[in-house]
Amino acid sequence: MNFEIEMENGHIMRGELYPDIAPITVNNFVKLINENFYDGLIFHRVIPGFMIQGGGYDRSHHEKRCPSIKGEFASNGIVNDLKHTRGVLSMARTMVKDSASSQFFIMHADAPHLDGEYAAFGKITEGLEVVDEIANTPTGFQDVPLSDQVIKTMRLL
Repeated sequence: MNFEIEMENGHIMRGELYPDIAPITVNNFVKLINENFYDGLIFHRVIPGFMIQGGGYDRSHHEKRCPSIKGEFASNGIVNDLKHTRGVLSMARTMVKDSASSQFFIMHADAPHLDGEYAAFGKITEGLEVVDEIANTPTGFQDVPLSDQVIKTMRLL
């Protein structure tokens, strides 16, 4: 299953989802894409050499909420062998293991310390230069980009 993230500036990232690895997570992500949930949201946390995180806030930094799902990763009793390597998509969460909802992150670089602790569920296969561009945008307080990194739309391919 493939998807596309089109940024407001016209740049495109494409990737694949792995329902065989994280079916609950993929089903939730697909549902949100189909509902246009992500349209107009931003990448609100950007750490070069680590990851870019989005899917939870609009450009006014107001949170957009949705129900949480079960965390599909080893420390939560679920087999998920997808490693947090460059380009991998994974679900953001709080310290509560079943708190992921809509926020996701894309790995800018490998982060093996996340393996088994977060639900990896897909990978960017085209447009890693867009990940690099977002990761390298100047940031301010709490790793928030100084210029909005807006998702125009996300779609299934």
